[in-house]
Amino acid sequence: MAEKVESHKDLVVWQKSMDLVVLVYKLVQELPKSEQYALSDQIRRAAVSIPSNIAEGKSRNSIKEYKHFIGIAKGSVAELETQLLICERIGYFNKEEISNTLGLLDEVSKMLTKLNNVLAPRT
Repeated sequence: MAEKVESHKDLVVWQKSMDLVVLVYKLVQELPKSEQYALSDQIRRAAVSIPSNIAEGKSRNSIKEYKHFIGIAKGSVAELETQLLICERIGYFNKEEISNTLGLLDEVSKMLTKLNNVLAPRT
């Protein structure tokens, strides 16, 4: 029998996205000072947006609104992935430095897709 989800904090996808934020914050500390207020800020915002939108969606009054915020979280996943890959292309990070972060990001993305599908109206 499935556990009852009382709060967004009970969602494994929220928990993993919080872990992702921690990884991202540690990673961007390695960026050059010239990126401190540009790319690193953008990366942190995208990462924080993921668990924030999961939490906001879970607290809404309808499945439609919940799905909307899951969609925003998915958009932030794509944005974060793009920004990390830009950093790799520029040479700020190598594949090994971002592989754990990208792996967790992919896991969160798949979980968001699954959550969205579970919330889909039955036809």
